[in-house]
Amino acid sequence: MAIVTLKDVVKDYVTDGQRVRALDGVSLEVESGELAALVGRSGCGKSTLLHLAGAMDFPTSGTVVLDGVETSRRNDAELTQLRREKVGFIFQAFELLPTLTVAENVELPLLLAGKSHARARALKRLRWVGLEGLENRLIHQLSGGQMQRVAIARALVHRPRVLLADEPTGNLDNATGSAILELIQRLTKEQKVATLMATHSLEAASLADTVVQLRDGKVVEIKRKEAGREVGSPGRPSGWDD
Repeated sequence: MAIVTLKDVVKDYVTDGQRVRALDGVSLEVESGELAALVGRSGCGKSTLLHLAGAMDFPTSGTVVLDGVETSRRNDAELTQLRREKVGFIFQAFELLPTLTVAENVELPLLLAGKSHARARALKRLRWVGLEGLENRLIHQLSGGQMQRVAIARALVHRPRVLLADEPTGNLDNATGSAILELIQRLTKEQKVATLMATHSLEAASLADTVVQLRDGKVVEIKRKEAGREVGSPGRPSGWDD
């Protein structure tokens, strides 16, 4: 079952009085436990697609469905609740709060949502990412790779259905980036989240179950791995029902 579905999605922005089309008729499905890599040059629509999939923006036309909820049919308060409960975010620049400890950064989404047992759940997520014993450190005491692991733990602390990663290895060296990619790949399977990752990394694309190539706001190719082989589809997923 698809957790994220985009059907014939168009997204236009108006800049300096000119209409710019960021996405042009995009259709895509991402299932539970699937890692989908969005690849293409800067400006091709990767970040826009992530924003729509995470209910941070509305399509101009077409539909975006997030775990059974069509985002354009919800008001701002409902979308905030949807993001808080269903979506986890991993950013290139980590976006951690330097005045908080590692554990406090991870448990913050739970505290904001009024959830119980926040510290215990935060510590469990830190064990998932290999940072047990570092919960009381401040962010400046960590390496770049450790910071990104904290960000991954925070993104997963509320058991999201969707994980969005925007260039998660962009600020890391090659060896550290490889470890982070393998961690994202493993947790996607173990926690059965639908992961969309915007990336320029060929290594990231090689680890993905699905590679979505974007050009000028359009999906030009989708490659899915099935039983150890790739199955290509020009512009739509295999078996897409018109």
